[in-house]
Amino acid sequence: MSIAELKEMSTIERIQTMEILWDMLSSEQENIKSPEWHGRVLKERQGKIAKGKMKFISLDQLKDHFRK
Repeated sequence: MSIAELKEMSTIERIQTMEILWDMLSSEQENIKSPEWHGRVLKERQGKIAKGKMKFISLDQLKDHFRK
């Protein structure tokens, strides 16, 4: 399927196509490997949480932050 063909589709058709692709990809998780840097970032964040150095905010606070 080409980009031109996707552009001809309605928004609903594109969303449905995206959902089909997502379902297919998520069922093939064992074939998708996370990059090494992802594991390092997760360990770093877990360490910050364990040390009480991680700050959590609500979704509304995050949205407000980016509205400014």
